[in-house]
Amino acid sequence: MKNNIIIYTDGACKGNPGEGGWGVYIELNSVSKKIYGYEENTTNNRMEITAAIEALNELDVKSDVLLYTDSKYLMEGINSWIKNWKLNNWKTSAKKDVKNVDLWKKIDELNSLHNVEWKWVKGHSGDFGNEMADNLANLAIVKKGKKNYE
Repeated sequence: MKNNIIIYTDGACKGNPGEGGWGVYIELNSVSKKIYGYEENTTNNRMEITAAIEALNELDVKSDVLLYTDSKYLMEGINSWIKNWKLNNWKTSAKKDVKNVDLWKKIDELNSLHNVEWKWVKGHSGDFGNEMADNLANLAIVKKGKKNYE
C-alpha cells in the first residue's frame, strides 16, 4: 500500500431537492487539495455520496485512506447496508429499490480499490477538515461550477 491519505467530504443542498454542492478536502503529508462541484437539481444525500466518490476518484494508486464524513447515511450505507443491498440485488429489506443506487454502486467499486477506513465526524463542531469540506460544498453552490480545484 502507498500513501496515508486523510480525506474530509461533505455535501450541501439549498432545498432538498434543490441546488447542491459537494466538497472534498484531502491531506497527504504536508500537502492539501481542495475540490468542489455543483449539481442543479439534487438531494443532500446524493451530494454526500458524490463527495466521497469524487475524493476517491482523485487517487491514482491503491492507497490507505482515512475518510471522514458527517453523513450518517453515507456511513451506515457503506459500512452496513450495502452488504445486504448487494445480496438482495440492490433492494432494501422492505424489497424496495435502493435510492441513489447509481452512486452506491460507484462508491462500492471505488471503496474496493483502496483500503478505506470510514470515520464519522459531527458536522459543524469545529473540526477543521469537516468545516473546510462544508465550506467548499457551499462555495460550489455559489459558484455553480461543475468541478473546481483550489
